[in-house]
Amino acid sequence: MDDDARADAAADVDVDADVDVAADVAAGGTASRPDEPAGRAGTGPAPSAAAPAGHAGAVVADRFDRVVWHDIYGQSAALRELAGELGERHAHSADLLTDAFLAAYKAAPRLREAAEMEHSRLVNHRVVAALLDSPGFAELHRETVGDPYAAAMAVLAQAGALRRMLDDARPDRDRDERADRARQGAGDAVTVGAEAPRQTGDEADGSDGSDGSDEDGTAPGPAADAVRRTDGDAGDAARRAAVDAGQALAAAVPGVPAAARGAVARSAAGARKEAALMRAWGVGAGEQERMSFDERARLAERLRTGRLAEWAELIGRFRQMADGERARKVENATGELIGVTLGDDLSRVVPSELASLGLPELRAVFAARYAAGELMLYDSRGEQATGRGAVIACVDTSHSMYEAGPGGITREAWAKACALALLDQARQGGRDFVGIVFSAADKLRVFRFPADRPAGPDRVLDFAETFLGGGTSYQRPLTAACELLEEEFNDSARRRGDIVMLTDDDCGVTEEWMRGWNEAKRRLGFRVFGVGIGAPRVAAAGSVLEALCDNLRSVEDFTDVHAAADLFRVI
Repeated sequence: MDDDARADAAADVDVDADVDVAADVAAGGTASRPDEPAGRAGTGPAPSAAAPAGHAGAVVADRFDRVVWHDIYGQSAALRELAGELGERHAHSADLLTDAFLAAYKAAPRLREAAEMEHSRLVNHRVVAALLDSPGFAELHRETVGDPYAAAMAVLAQAGALRRMLDDARPDRDRDERADRARQGAGDAVTVGAEAPRQTGDEADGSDGSDGSDEDGTAPGPAADAVRRTDGDAGDAARRAAVDAGQALAAAVPGVPAAARGAVARSAAGARKEAALMRAWGVGAGEQERMSFDERARLAERLRTGRLAEWAELIGRFRQMADGERARKVENATGELIGVTLGDDLSRVVPSELASLGLPELRAVFAARYAAGELMLYDSRGEQATGRGAVIACVDTSHSMYEAGPGGITREAWAKACALALLDQARQGGRDFVGIVFSAADKLRVFRFPADRPAGPDRVLDFAETFLGGGTSYQRPLTAACELLEEEFNDSARRRGDIVMLTDDDCGVTEEWMRGWNEAKRRLGFRVFGVGIGAPRVAAAGSVLEALCDNLRSVEDFTDVHAAADLFRVI
């Protein structure tokens, strides 16, 4: 091999060694070069023998876990602020935050032995051990495992307890740092002692031309004695440091486990509540993973503090009920044949009827029977949704809708929960959804959710939290709904939309408007469903709402989500 080739090969070895060292350090371990000699013959023990370096991280982790931590740390201003605050008062607090995150994030977090730790990180080890041993940790872990955001939020939820535990453990940390300095001093002493025989050998080699060693290759007697004395002193110092560290750990502040229990319990409750809010509002796991840390944190805060935050359970129950009704509809859908009937639905014509179209002399007979509705059709069991156009929910937000009913649930909350379930219903059926929030004639807002575009959580929340106040007008929202269905028909020839009117008040309409309404209904083929919320007179016979709707019901018990169950079977 020529000189250039040898130089290239040596460079490759150095690069590989540097990569291995960097990976080991990133994983929280100690670094050593693979090509570094453990010690020369006759020069005493290797420098690391008396004082081996420990780990900075209490939780065993690989480089991929730490990449996840660094990524979420970079996204979260709150984590960086916490690390800066703790770092001003306590050394190595950044390592503690890393350990707390990894304990929550990893599927099976494993704690290192205390003997493997850097002495200066033994307090961190004690704190993390207390967190892992807390009775509520398993519950917290179910919500945070594999979810970087949830694990980071758990760390933030434990911030107060971490501050207290670090403050209380300051005397222990000071002892650990003294032990660490003693260990480092022992290592330096060994290094100095190891250099002595080398210097002696070099001097001997320069004076008499010999190799500076005895016949058996060992260092000269005085140098070897110096090394042994130094090694003994270093070993004693290291042993004393280990004893001091063990005593410090054993005498750790009694309040650490109690504080850890409280921190874990609070963070578990917070994680559980946030997960429930996300599920109630229909924010799926996939959608959450696509959000950045700050986006998801802002959404969670909005869900916790928004107008309908306290009614999240009601919204979730409505959505679960709607899912169940959809399942019933699928279970008994068209396709479960029970016989033959007569009619004009060409999609269910029996084959023998279609065969007559193949004979020219029978085509006129087929046409006559079709016009009379006397074709033989397959008969099927079950309910079938007939709507194919948009689903439009008109939600009354007049002042009276703010009144509370049974269970303390407001009329607005029940109406919004029903409307959000209708949004799910529309998206499941591939239909557009429109939410119209109305009150007086001059107050109206329209929220459109096309079927071919995602329903962003912020837009859904805007719809759900809008409250206009004032009086009630039927004509304005229903006119807007008709115009939307007319637009849809002109654009895509879709008819048979569904309008759901959610209100607690009855109000008049003009005769001219009523004629136009009936004409639009005949032309576009839409259906109108009405729900009188907490007001029986609104759904009573002879009311204006009764004249406008094809299907009308009244709801008195706002805790009963099944009062509107049939809506989700027919829409």
